[in-house]
Amino acid sequence: MEHGFGILTSMWVTPMIGVLILIFLPSRYETGVRLVSLLAAAITLVSSIYLYIQFDPRGGFQFEENMLWIDYFGVRYHHGADGLSVPLLLLTSIVIFCGILSSWDGIKHRVKEFHILMLLLVSGVFGVFISLDAVFFFIFYEIAVLPMYLLIIVWGSTRKEYSGMKLTLYLLFGSVFVLIGLIAVYVHTGMKTTDLLEFKALLAANPPSDLFVRTIFPMMFLGFGMLAAIWPFHTWSPDGHVAAPTAASMLHAGVLMKLGAFGILRVAVYLLPEGLRYWADMIVALSLVNIIYGAFVAMHQTDLKFVIGYSSVSHMGIVMFGIGMLNYEGFAGAAFQMFAHGVMTALFFACVGAIYDRAHTRQIHAFGGIYRRMPIVCGAFLCGGLAGLGLPGFAGFVAEFLVFWGAFKAHPVIASIAVVGLVLTAFYVLRVFQRAFFGEPNPKWDGLTDSSAIQNTAYAILIGTMLVFGIWPRLFLDIAQADLNLLLSEVLR
Repeated sequence: MEHGFGILTSMWVTPMIGVLILIFLPSRYETGVRLVSLLAAAITLVSSIYLYIQFDPRGGFQFEENMLWIDYFGVRYHHGADGLSVPLLLLTSIVIFCGILSSWDGIKHRVKEFHILMLLLVSGVFGVFISLDAVFFFIFYEIAVLPMYLLIIVWGSTRKEYSGMKLTLYLLFGSVFVLIGLIAVYVHTGMKTTDLLEFKALLAANPPSDLFVRTIFPMMFLGFGMLAAIWPFHTWSPDGHVAAPTAASMLHAGVLMKLGAFGILRVAVYLLPEGLRYWADMIVALSLVNIIYGAFVAMHQTDLKFVIGYSSVSHMGIVMFGIGMLNYEGFAGAAFQMFAHGVMTALFFACVGAIYDRAHTRQIHAFGGIYRRMPIVCGAFLCGGLAGLGLPGFAGFVAEFLVFWGAFKAHPVIASIAVVGLVLTAFYVLRVFQRAFFGEPNPKWDGLTDSSAIQNTAYAILIGTMLVFGIWPRLFLDIAQADLNLLLSEVLR
């Protein structure tokens, strides 16, 4: 059935329209550039809230747009949103809106080009979350990844050329594995369509061999897993976090890493659920290393951004850990952790960006007592830290509780080991508070000023989101439950 363009198309087209406007807007109008970007982000935020409210919790793909695009290859312009993608659309729109606010005064050169790349990147992200055709999915996936290279090498810091190149090579290498996996499925299903839903139906009618599943699933898992910073292919991520400018770091950790986990669920698990069942133990083992290794390394960092970067590696390990449990609690916790961590880490990087813009350093030992000079920034960072260590009332608590509930049901011994990562998280978060924000005041920072009203607005939105979903988790779980249960039933069948 053919359906025309609708609200899902507007999600990725709106940032593209913003890009076109900015191309023709003279560079000297920097405030105009910022306002156009903020307006585009605001429209996507309103649209994502509308989608969230209108989504039927009974699940399935909704708001579909489905048209034949290239008849010869069976390519379709097919978009749809389900209980897994709708929260991630909301997450993306919140992060880009707050990212533009957080960088309002921080980006001072080539402002126009910066905002063009940011909107281009987020357009690709929206496209990934709504695409139900393999060709469009892959195109949007590449659009979402490639702008980060320029954002880092032009506006970044701390070995930015090295970090930008490393990030790009890792992610392009992962894309090759994803592409090979999609081509293999395309060939197996008769090369008549690239639609993911039709792939699913054809695979059910003509089940692939065990060898095919056990070979192609880990290939796609590895490709997407690189973007999700799965160990041992995680090293690009902390370097990228540290080198990227504030808003790019917020999108990088808050949204881009989620594309990897989303791709695993949307493509690898959706098309080849038997592969997850076969490789679940491997996924659990790798994610266990992520959780403990990431937390342990974060504990020994001296740069605030490296602390958050390795913290993200650890928290993304919790996402993979939940997926590997093969039960509803694990799946629900993993999906919720993708959302909760995205908001939390965006808040972290917004706060660190504000500190760096004023102090021009991120070294923990260089600070001391700056809470007295920057109470709002430090207070917002404290909220992010408490969310990260799983304080009840924040969304991260519910997400981690569900993951470890599922883990103790499935693998109690392994779950007990993984809990060590949560203890280490509390240690390094409290260490940063004590050494940098509290402690003995350093006279060097007597002239520091607190964040602006525009930046405070971003903090309020991010903290409010964490609290709303933490206090009322059914806002997320009711949306995602039906589709997660359906996906899990395919895996366990």
